[in-house]
Amino acid sequence: MLKHNLCGVLLGLLASTSAFADKKPNVVILYSDDAGYADFGFQPNCVEDMKKLTPHIDSIAKEGARFSNAYMSGCVCSPSRAGLMTGRYQQRFGYDNNLPPGSKGGLDLNETFGVKHLKGLGYKTGLVGKWHLGYQPQFHPNKRGFDWFYGLLQGSRGYFPYDKPSAHRVIQENGEATKEIGYVTDRFGDAACQFIKEHKDEPFYLFVSFTSPHGPLQPKPEDLKRLEHITEKKRKNYAGLVLSLDDNVGKILKEIDQAGIKDNTIVIYTNDNGGQTALGADNTPLKGKKGTIWEGGTRVPFAVRWPHKIKPGSVVDQPVISLDILPSVVEAAGDQIPADWKLDGRSFLPLATGKEASLPTRTLHWRKDGSKGPISIREGKWKLIHNRGEAGAKPELYDLSKDISESTDVSSANPEIMAQLTAKMKAWESQMTEPLWGPNSVGKESKPEKKKRKK
Repeated sequence: MLKHNLCGVLLGLLASTSAFADKKPNVVILYSDDAGYADFGFQPNCVEDMKKLTPHIDSIAKEGARFSNAYMSGCVCSPSRAGLMTGRYQQRFGYDNNLPPGSKGGLDLNETFGVKHLKGLGYKTGLVGKWHLGYQPQFHPNKRGFDWFYGLLQGSRGYFPYDKPSAHRVIQENGEATKEIGYVTDRFGDAACQFIKEHKDEPFYLFVSFTSPHGPLQPKPEDLKRLEHITEKKRKNYAGLVLSLDDNVGKILKEIDQAGIKDNTIVIYTNDNGGQTALGADNTPLKGKKGTIWEGGTRVPFAVRWPHKIKPGSVVDQPVISLDILPSVVEAAGDQIPADWKLDGRSFLPLATGKEASLPTRTLHWRKDGSKGPISIREGKWKLIHNRGEAGAKPELYDLSKDISESTDVSSANPEIMAQLTAKMKAWESQMTEPLWGPNSVGKESKPEKKKRKK
């Protein structure tokens, strides 16, 4: 009897594995906002006061892979999302800078979102949380490939209910305003769980764009009671937002488990840009913060879980960038992006799954504020950065394999490397356009009309 029962169990497991083998994997991207590089327990340099506060986010790295050299293509919220959604450097279509509140512009309608390709492969697509890629109807998430949108159009809002929220800060569902109830991070976690529950029997792509821990620093009072070890007020309030973030990540992971789809679901956790140290984030050991193109402005925590495909506890050291997420997801779905999309990213699946120890070295680029603003390039261990627009700024070179903190400029000792990287930087920038809004922009919104003073 025992032998027959054991055989039955084994056959059941094999049947389950076989069933998943024939299905496209679900994809859940958990995207936090302005979090510090050192503020998660899975990071080897996690600061002491945060080490035990993110167990659910940490579990993604523990059960999958941690990427030690992961970047966003932007150093502020809106551009980083534009690059991730399209798989292309956002500077190609004038998106160097944050989209201003109330703007008439948005992500170029000639650019294609990756979710549109996934829809063609049979995926249901959902976006929960922050959008920040256009406020006018033609830029709405439902028009860019998302079947379901539950979130806000603007880049930030308060965490507690408003009396009268603006049209771009109210939490909407597919264009219809919802009631102002509950704590925002909890609402996004609950909405993500709802989407998973409703689509567990079909392939789905879910992008959960939390506003936490972006300001304002408004943690739940009950979360502050869990942070008695932190005495500095700003840091404590920031940590409270991270606590709520992790609680809701845990809620989403539990829903995936209960739905019976864990083995066939890719979960990616990362953050939209470097931590905002002015509001309590810690980017140790990186130099800089959100809004800069130092490592502290673009390097981010990054972890990926895919059971039976990615070895638990593995580490990927080769540099990756947010532009790589789109081609990686499409490859996991068994397809390729059409060549005429001209993506700048490439799939990191060979690295994550251990099929390849490394991929060909490539250059990675960053720029803010157009051709007169800061610019940088990384190739292998070398990073060249020129903070154009700052008084006395000159090109600087850093060996990131020895100097992750960008503390020692080695440009004078490496003139050949400087010349090579400078040439590649110029060639890349020659393909980019000037920003359509913000500093050094050339669009219609670059010079807003001044209101006439009443005499």
